[in-house]
Amino acid sequence: MKWVLSLMVAAGVSMVAPVQWAQAADMAEMSQPLPVAADAGLGKPENGVQQTPSVLNLLREIETLKAEVAALRGLTEVQAHQLDTLDKRQTDLYADLDQRLTDLAKEAKAAPVVMPTPSAASSVSPPDTQAESAAYEAALKLFREDNYKGAIADFKAFLKTYPDSALAPNAQYWIGYSYYALKDYASSLAQQQKLVAVYPASAKVPDALLNIATNEIALNKLAAARKTLEKLVAQYPGTPAADLASRRLATLK
Repeated sequence: MKWVLSLMVAAGVSMVAPVQWAQAADMAEMSQPLPVAADAGLGKPENGVQQTPSVLNLLREIETLKAEVAALRGLTEVQAHQLDTLDKRQTDLYADLDQRLTDLAKEAKAAPVVMPTPSAASSVSPPDTQAESAAYEAALKLFREDNYKGAIADFKAFLKTYPDSALAPNAQYWIGYSYYALKDYASSLAQQQKLVAVYPASAKVPDALLNIATNEIALNKLAAARKTLEKLVAQYPGTPAADLASRRLATLK
């Protein structure tokens, strides 16, 4: 037995170290932190995307901004179309006025000259159509140059000097339109309403009604504007102004 114990003692020196090393390795492994799952404490993500309250709020804000941008884009397109239409209509009106002036000048030249008797000459003076045309053209020139205040003054002077002129309704219309260009919508509305009341048979009435509705819209009188546009479409079908009125009615509904 002694020799066995001696062998065990002798072997004990070589066996202690491996045991201590194994114990030390086990303790080191136990001291390491346990692995944590990647989504521990965050909850299971929905559809593979972790949605926190801040992310949800951000998504809602983005969707709201998208809707607002889309609405603004639509409004901009409508306004751009209206401006293009107004510009074209204004150009057509200029051409119409120039043609009217040309025809008026031709009629004045073609009209026979009747020499009044001495008694008639003393009481009646012939109309000066050249001066009339020149006064109108001067006022219209100011309007074309965007001098709206000057145009208003000159057109009013024209109406005062030539109240029975064939161009009087046109002068009245441009007074109203000049106020509109100055963004004085109330005055523009009143002047166009005056045209309709004083010159009901004039070819400018449809244009005046369209401008009346435009001013009513600018003044946020939408019900009145709708009524004016409906009147224009019903009473003056086929006119360019009625066509524009139909389009505006579609946007107001």
